Amino acid sequence: MKRQAIVIKKNKYLKRMISALITAVICACLPLTMLTGCNEQVQETGIPIYYISNTETKLEIHPVDIELTGDRAQDVTTLLEILKENPESLMYKAPLSYPFEIKSYKVDDTRITIDFNEEYKNLGVTTEVLVRAAIVQTLLQVKGIKYIFFNVEGESLQDNMGKPVGRMSAKTFIYNDGNAINTYDEVVIRLFFANEEGNALIGAYRDKFYSTNVPLELFVVEETIAGPSGQIEGLYPTINPETNVISVSTSDGVCYVNLDSGFTTTVGNVPTEMAAYSLVNALTELPSVDKVQILVNGEVPAIFQSSTFERNEDIVITLTDDEEPIVETDGES
Repeated sequence: MKRQAIVIKKNKYLKRMISALITAVICACLPLTMLTGCNEQVQETGIPIYYISNTETKLEIHPVDIELTGDRAQDVTTLLEILKENPESLMYKAPLSYPFEIKSYKVDDTRITIDFNEEYKNLGVTTEVLVRAAIVQTLLQVKGIKYIFFNVEGESLQDNMGKPVGRMSAKTFIYNDGNAINTYDEVVIRLFFANEEGNALIGAYRDKFYSTNVPLELFVVEETIAGPSGQIEGLYPTINPETNVISVSTSDGVCYVNLDSGFTTTVGNVPTEMAAYSLVNALTELPSVDKVQILVNGEVPAIFQSSTFERNEDIVITLTDDEEPIVETDGES
């Protein structure tokens, strides 16, 4: 019998968020005629500037009556000044109006590098993603600019998983459905990690925030790859954290997961088949998934007799005899 999925959305907590994503992980390159997060059509006069809603859950696009000159350095300076100014109506927030400062910025060919002071790290997770998206999306309108880099006190900005954010482009804030990041929901998902011996899986509920533009199946895959949070002893990663997700889609109850070759590199003493079932068991917690097909670079790994897996409860154990649910919470370690 298929287990009931544990997926709980709590809109009253919209000001918090993940990761992953998350890294996973938070607005994207929208045509000027597309709708903003509040469904108002952007007028085609002026330059669209990206702002943050007062609820700090989405971006809003509002045109400003300026013209860009084509001089990259000058245009970057102009846009950064605008991004500091809150509107008189206070209906939304300028991303550079928060309590941090730009120490310096450099325009170099097709890239812009911005260095912030230490106070940038004090932004909440959700707010930081929105601030970053608003700045990047606004500056990418400068002719010839393709990439934006963020530093803090001279060091590359890291996400809440401790990984460098790196270069950001028009695709950075786009997800599978092609829409912009705009809202976040809290979900409780059940993930599966290895025991110390690597011969069994242990279920753990993870309470976290994610962008509603991210398919929940993708979120589950990324969270499984990210591994245990470290809050609970006795949980071990099942998948090489350097594994990249090529694609995740679901059709007719089958979730198709395509990973790069990093998946075939084992972690500790966890065999590849056990790693596969950590994904399968987590994904089949969702009501949309009955089976999972796992591919590596679009092909069935030689170690698998079949690429399609069904849920396997026989390899699941508990950490304690009382069988109380194990719960990891967002942002705590």
